Amino acid sequence: MNRRFFLQQICIASAVAMPCNSFAAGLIEEKPQEQHGQFDLHVKDYISKMSHFDSAHPDDIVLKDEDLKLLKECTNKITRVMRTVGYGNFNLVSIDQAFYFGKQYSRIGIFSKEEKEFLEKMFYYDADTLGFYGEKPITAFTQTISRKDVIKIRHSGHYLFRGHPFEVWKEIKSALGSDVILTSGVRGIVKQFHLFLMKASSNGGNLSLASRSLAPPGYSFHGISDFDVGQRKYGEFNFTSRFTETRVFTKLSELGYLTLRYPRGNMLGVRYEPWHVKVSS
Repeated sequence: MNRRFFLQQICIASAVAMPCNSFAAGLIEEKPQEQHGQFDLHVKDYISKMSHFDSAHPDDIVLKDEDLKLLKECTNKITRVMRTVGYGNFNLVSIDQAFYFGKQYSRIGIFSKEEKEFLEKMFYYDADTLGFYGEKPITAFTQTISRKDVIKIRHSGHYLFRGHPFEVWKEIKSALGSDVILTSGVRGIVKQFHLFLMKASSNGGNLSLASRSLAPPGYSFHGISDFDVGQRKYGEFNFTSRFTETRVFTKLSELGYLTLRYPRGNMLGVRYEPWHVKVSS
């Protein structure tokens, strides 16, 4: 299906219930008048999928056979990279560094030619095919993050980019004190690969299902600016809709800090993320 036309129709069909997000609204040109019945079905299908984002659907893209084997092997090796370099350092690891660590440490294992090609193919895969319609802020498979460009946030295990992202965090911290925690900051290519591949692997190789909860590698704004926040002592519920019941969410909403990357009812193919602080436009 034509991506532009689909987003136009999604926005048009949703206009009564909710305002279009700015990204989708920018794609609306002249409204095509034909095939409305067909696109009504696509809209209903889209809404159904997003209402059940963690369930498999008949037209999901699911890896099989050799591709599924490569997915699992790469996931396991990247997990071993994380365990070797440590949780905090793992946030900044580039793909070339991961390959290097694989050669240096037998407990990780060398990434084979097929595994490297699989990861590169995954990075350059068109996420529209999966049903993910967000922008891709990182276009280089070999992107690196310099330590001089980030600041480690004490007691969190995470980093933030210097400049505006760090200033926003300081303002949030000043306003909410110890109630608010940083739950995820800077994520390099390898960290995003790990999250995405783990989700797909645990769901039988279902890439579409993974993309409804996690931006595919290269598509995450954690790689250039954004970060996640949570309520102290709220655990895994910080990454569910229950986060909206917390004081942190209420206060940040009142102060105007939660200009969300993925708001409720977004048309980007991603679940609602009330914890995700959008920093860059």
